[in-house]
Amino acid sequence: MNVYVIDGTYELFRHFFAVPSSKNDSGQEIGAVRGVLTSVFSMIEAGATHLGVATDHVVESFRNDLYGDYKTAEGVAPELLSQFPILEEALESMGVVVWPMTYFEADDALASAAAKAAADERVKQVLICTPDKDLAQCVVGNRVVQLDRRRNIMRDETGVVEKFGVKPESIPDYLAVTGDTADGYPGIAGWGAKAASLALSRYYHLENIPKDSRDWDPSIRRARPLAESLFAAWDEALLYRTLATLRLDVPVFDSVDDLRWNGPRDNFEHSCERLRAKDLYRRVSARETSKSGTAAVPLR
Repeated sequence: MNVYVIDGTYELFRHFFAVPSSKNDSGQEIGAVRGVLTSVFSMIEAGATHLGVATDHVVESFRNDLYGDYKTAEGVAPELLSQFPILEEALESMGVVVWPMTYFEADDALASAAAKAAADERVKQVLICTPDKDLAQCVVGNRVVQLDRRRNIMRDETGVVEKFGVKPESIPDYLAVTGDTADGYPGIAGWGAKAASLALSRYYHLENIPKDSRDWDPSIRRARPLAESLFAAWDEALLYRTLATLRLDVPVFDSVDDLRWNGPRDNFEHSCERLRAKDLYRRVSARETSKSGTAAVPLR
């Protein structure tokens, strides 16, 4: 079996900016939720049998306690934030496992789920469905891969090296020095993507980089200013790496069997009514009808 772990936060943001506005009878924005549901179900129609979706139920996490400037919900449209609980409830009604994060982040849930699924010998491949560069650290050979569904790009370990110039295990170190504007930490002065890939492809982790620039590999240019900049901000670099390192201890599931899609729940029709998603209900219902041979109840 293949296991798909999906970045629900990315999907909701993507659809919010991609689909027309749509509101329910109460004036609540629902367009992005409907888009995500349809997208996830298209994966099931295409053959996905085991899947789970992680969401940032709240944007803030334990990382905000570690670093005051870490990302928050400030500046995010209320019409977008208000759709998170609706999405989580709607996915559950469709029978999809959801991990709504409060203390951890959705990325932590994805990392934990990918690691746990990969440990099951029955799993052929784990596909982490997000383009988020943080998740590149979770890629393992061709067994755990990253899938950008929008651009239809699958990235295995070789692909990570081609894109970033470093192996997956070095991605937290890479992000620590280059920074991540989306997450709110700046990186280390002078360390761009090229410098980081050159240094970390040779030394892998920050601790392995020689403090004396004269001990650096001669093939790495600008060694002296890079060394001076890094070790002058050593504590900051380690903190940024901690922020970039995804947790693998999020409670996600007991067995990959828990991720098997077995059809929608009884409240799915009601959920589709509230989302004005008649077409989706009929698609899901038609699939269940073809499996069971029984007639589906049409959405009113």
